[in-house]
Amino acid sequence: MEFRRLVRGRVDWPRLEAVVRELRERYGREELHVRFLDADNWLSTPMVVDDEWFVKVISKQNSLVHALFTTGRNLGAFSSGTEGFFEHFGTPMEMAEHELEATRRMRDIGLNAPEPVEAFEVEGLGVLVLEYLPHFRSLDTLDRESEVRLAPVVFSALRTMHDHGLAHGDLRAENVLIVDDDVYFIDATNVSDEGAADSKSYDVACALAAMEPLIGPKATVDAALDSYTPVELLAAFEFLDFVNIRPDHDFDAAALKGVIEQRAT
Repeated sequence: MEFRRLVRGRVDWPRLEAVVRELRERYGREELHVRFLDADNWLSTPMVVDDEWFVKVISKQNSLVHALFTTGRNLGAFSSGTEGFFEHFGTPMEMAEHELEATRRMRDIGLNAPEPVEAFEVEGLGVLVLEYLPHFRSLDTLDRESEVRLAPVVFSALRTMHDHGLAHGDLRAENVLIVDDDVYFIDATNVSDEGAADSKSYDVACALAAMEPLIGPKATVDAALDSYTPVELLAAFEFLDFVNIRPDHDFDAAALKGVIEQRAT
């Protein structure tokens, strides 16, 4: 955790105060209750404001870390036999604007996501404001019965995203939130239009990797086949080794591959 904090960096208090002052002026509040989250997040300083807004404060160092992640992920994509499709943002403001727009697009096609409010800049910091979802659980904190029941819903929502020309790019269990039994997506990243087909296969691989430790390889592939064809799962198969070396995924790639090959034949 200490290494993560070092790499992520800390936004100094005067700059955070400037962000809070700007929020207070924008929303006409004399006072704001701010709760900083000790979230395991490399790419922003997250906080909850008045239990109404979820705010991400993005620094230049966060942007540099994103650039390192992007380079590493594109190298991983090359190792899977495809061109890299992850794109970097030049500034903290661009990072905030992208996530705002990605959230809007997901909601526009009928997917659940926090309501986007706005993105703005304060003293070189990108500030993203979204609706705060007070009562949620991440997918990996549910009981197994709920995870099995919701797995086809997750793949169906991902299919909807792909059918509308969108890709998530960073699908992990902690980026799938459950609110009143509804599935919400957060934290979409940036992928190029040129790599659309590969990025969608990568999304499916990430979804398989997220579900397998929760419900096992057979139930995971069965859930995926409700929304994707065996051919599409074979395309995702090519990215499983790449996904498996990421530190934020821990799953049985060999077991998943075995079930996919069995279903495909």
